[in-house]
Amino acid sequence: MTTVSLTDVASYLPGEPVPAEFYTEHPGAEDKLRDHPMFRVPPLRHHVAADETNADMVERAVQPLIERHGRDEIRGVDVLLVHSQLPDLPFVGAGTEVARRLGLNPEWLVDVANAGCASFVYMLKLARQILATTDARSALICNAQSAAGQWFTQSQVRRLAQAAIPGDGCGVGYVTTSSDAPVLDVATRHIAEYAGDMTVALDDGRKYWEPGESQLRIGFTDAGVAKVLARGNRLVPEVVEDLCRRLGVATTDIDALITNQPNRTFLRNWREALQLPAERHLHTFDEYGNLFGAAIPITLDRAISSRQVGDGDLVVLGGFAHAGDFAGAVAVRWHSGRT
Repeated sequence: MTTVSLTDVASYLPGEPVPAEFYTEHPGAEDKLRDHPMFRVPPLRHHVAADETNADMVERAVQPLIERHGRDEIRGVDVLLVHSQLPDLPFVGAGTEVARRLGLNPEWLVDVANAGCASFVYMLKLARQILATTDARSALICNAQSAAGQWFTQSQVRRLAQAAIPGDGCGVGYVTTSSDAPVLDVATRHIAEYAGDMTVALDDGRKYWEPGESQLRIGFTDAGVAKVLARGNRLVPEVVEDLCRRLGVATTDIDALITNQPNRTFLRNWREALQLPAERHLHTFDEYGNLFGAAIPITLDRAISSRQVGDGDLVVLGGFAHAGDFAGAVAVRWHSGRT
C-alpha cells in the first residue's frame, strides 16, 4: 500500500483572547449547570469577528503551509476536504470557496458534514484512502470552527452554561504520498444508535429555519449530559486501545496523545484510562476552550511549535463526535522539517 504522510499542520486563531467573565458576568448567567463537569469554564477562548467566515479562517490557516512548502505545492493538491462546524450558508459548504480563495483545482473536493469533533481523524482516513488507491498525490484537510463567536454569543444563549465552553479557530493538515511522517493506521467507528441524541432546541418549538424570536441552543438535559459523559469516557479509550492493538504497541508507548477537548473531565479520564501522564496528553483547553473539530490540528500545530512533539514520536490523534455517533483514532510517526 502506498505510504501516506501527515506532512505538516498549521492553524489560525481569530481575534484577541476572550476571558471567562464575558459569560459568567453576563446578566442572568445560568448557575444550574455551571459546576457540572461538562461545563466548567476555561479561562480563555477566541471568537471570530462578526464578518469572519470559515473560508476566511481556512485561508489564513493555510498561509504557513504556503510559506513552508511553496504556493505551487499547495495549489497543486489533488484532494480538498473541509469540515466547518457552523456552515456560513445553507446548502453550500465552504470547500468551493476555499478552493477559489487559494487557487486550487482539486480532482476531489468534499465538504465533510459528519464526524464532528473527530472530523480531522476521519478526513485523514479519507485522504489516506484516496491517495493510496488513486493517482492523487497530495491533500489539504481543513477544520474550521466559528460557532463560539456567532451562535454562543447570542443574547439568550450567552447566559447559558454551555456558551462559555467553545472557542473559535481553524486547523489544517497537508497530506502527501511520502514516508516523511507516515500514517501508521486509523481506527474508526460509526455508532448509528446514538445519532438522534445530538439535538438543538428552540423555546417556541419552531424549526430552526423558520422565523421567530427564540434563539437556537444545544438541547442539553441532565439525563442527556449523563449519557454523553458515560459514552465519551468509554469511546475514546476504546478506539485508541483498538488502534494500539492493531499496531502491536501498548498505550503507554504513545509519546503524544492529542484528542478533542470538550472539557477537563474527559481529558483527565481519557489519559487515566490509557495510563498516560498528563505531560503526554497535550491540549489547549485552558487557552482556547472546546474547539470542536479544529482542536486536534490546532493543538498538534502548537505542540510541534513548542517542541512538545518531536521527530520520531508516536503521535496518536483521537476523539468522539456529537453524542457519541462517531469515534476515531489515528497514529502517525511524526517527522517535521520545521525549525
